[in-house]
Amino acid sequence: MKQFAEQKFNIPALKGISAKNIEEHLKLYAGYVKNANAVLEKIEEYRKDSERNTLALAELQRRFAFEFDGMRNHEYYFRSLEGGSTPLATGGVLQKVIEEEWGSFDKWLAIFKSIALTRGIGWAVLYWDPQTKQLLRQWIDEQHLGHLNGLPWILGIDMWEHAFVYDYQPSGKKNYIEDFFQNLNWGVIERNFTEATK
Repeated sequence: MKQFAEQKFNIPALKGISAKNIEEHLKLYAGYVKNANAVLEKIEEYRKDSERNTLALAELQRRFAFEFDGMRNHEYYFRSLEGGSTPLATGGVLQKVIEEEWGSFDKWLAIFKSIALTRGIGWAVLYWDPQTKQLLRQWIDEQHLGHLNGLPWILGIDMWEHAFVYDYQPSGKKNYIEDFFQNLNWGVIERNFTEATK
């Protein structure tokens, strides 16, 4: 069985989000990679006597989605912060699609930020639906509950407390969201969109 590899990210100094916060957040990401591998190994081990290990296998299968999605979600998140802040290309395809669907980029952004403020732990995600050729916004509980099946991920913001409490305190959620978008490399997001719409 192939092992999942921990990715490395080149994240510059960020506005509002400290290097220490990123350092600790990356350790948490590394834990998801390690645990995703460990869960798969345990599944293979327990399958040798699957009848005896039925309950344990069921729980491990459930746990795998949490660990795997935690790993992948963070990879999208950290990649979107690499290379420094860059604006969305004016007149680019992604901007046009957003404006066609929501009237303006600012209107879409306000809605997306409001999704990020959903009470609880999770992620605000922008997907592309290749069947209907539209962007869809979604709240993901934890790391894995509510993912839209088969849709490529365009953009996501981590809204677990570990992503912002160190720098912003619990009451600073809104400020964290604002700073995330100030730090976002829209070139990465546009590449995600280009790949999704091929």
